[in-house]
Amino acid sequence: MRNKCQLLLFLFLSFIVSPSLYAQDSTKPLTKKERAEVVNSVSKLLKENYVFPEVADKMVHLISANMKAGKYRTIDQPEEFAEKLTQDLQTVSKDKHLSVLFDPQGVQLHKKAVSPADSLAQINEYLKGIRRNNFGFKEAKILDGNIGYLDLRSFSNIHYAKEAAVAAMSFLSNADALIIDLRKNGGAYPSMVQFITSYFYSEDTVHLNTFYSRPTNEYTQTWTLPYVPGKRRPDIDLYILTSENTFSAPEEFAYNLKNLNRATLIGETTGGGAHPGGTRIVSERFLVWLPTGMAINPITKTNWEGTGVTPHIETSQEEAFVVAQIKALEKLKSSSVGERKKIYDWKLTTLEGFRNPIKLDIKKLQEYEGRYGSRIISLVGDKLYYQKADGPKYALISMGQDLFGIAELPHFRIKFAKEGNNQVTALQGLYEDGREDESVKDK
Repeated sequence: MRNKCQLLLFLFLSFIVSPSLYAQDSTKPLTKKERAEVVNSVSKLLKENYVFPEVADKMVHLISANMKAGKYRTIDQPEEFAEKLTQDLQTVSKDKHLSVLFDPQGVQLHKKAVSPADSLAQINEYLKGIRRNNFGFKEAKILDGNIGYLDLRSFSNIHYAKEAAVAAMSFLSNADALIIDLRKNGGAYPSMVQFITSYFYSEDTVHLNTFYSRPTNEYTQTWTLPYVPGKRRPDIDLYILTSENTFSAPEEFAYNLKNLNRATLIGETTGGGAHPGGTRIVSERFLVWLPTGMAINPITKTNWEGTGVTPHIETSQEEAFVVAQIKALEKLKSSSVGERKKIYDWKLTTLEGFRNPIKLDIKKLQEYEGRYGSRIISLVGDKLYYQKADGPKYALISMGQDLFGIAELPHFRIKFAKEGNNQVTALQGLYEDGREDESVKDK
């Protein structure tokens, strides 16, 4: 890598090459010679570059012994061979980053970029792809209660994605709490981890991580940045959503902030990949994604490799979003008084009611049917619907004794009034700002 173009190309290819990205030419079966070439080449690359030399030796011993014993002899499909080698290597290493890939077109892409013009052309194609995905910044919005929400699908290289990152952080800068959703984030670059993390600390730098590279035998530290564009929020309550699919760079983000006691993690234990590396050519048709380094957290002196990052609050990835909202609102409510406290109460009741709606039998639902002035309550199947005049119909969600909410109208609720022999006599409209109105049931 003698110049910047070659460096960028290496990063580009290391990031994009995968067996699912290209239509593979799998018509040509494996030969005995090719199987031996792949095993020997993978073995050499492991010995020279894999982060743990002693583990590399064990992996090489296993696949070499399997080759010698004829355990790969009957595999003539290259995709199957790549999968089998990956399984065998991971059996020893437990390293989820390490994988052999059947990707003849990917090999050619590696070999093709021999000039700066070729390199830049391929990088530009790569940039088109990540721009279409807005550099991983899928969604930024403000939820009820002034809670910020960022759906971040990848940690793109800050060299290209800085503008998108600054825009997202600026949009969320006035939120009272922030939820960062990493449930569908599969990795990418530590530079973006460092950049976004810096918004949650003051100008005084904080040691985030140390990376060791075996090929260079060097240690590189990452710290929060002394300057980021826009407003810093060292005071904001921070919640991170995780799933079993959260892997690599987002795991570093979650692991760093968890051990710095800066964020509350909610969801599932993450995938468990802490070893950085890149793609290397094995043969004319095979590549290997080879971990060449490791992360060393300055607090734990270790990392999340093989174990994943365990959240503070364990729940399913489907439930994590609502749980985070509830936790954020509870924290905000605890430091509020007066009308603001009542608003948080309303929002908490809404979230919890919608999360665990009460199931009512048909006979009970039939009691509420009828016309209440301009308001109509109808029963369709086993669901109640609310309609005002000729307006749209909304499904009602049972939240408690004679109390119902509407998902599309979170600032409005309905409570049915009863008298005498428990007969429904009126419909009360309840509003988040404390207002109430009543419509008497038609006879």
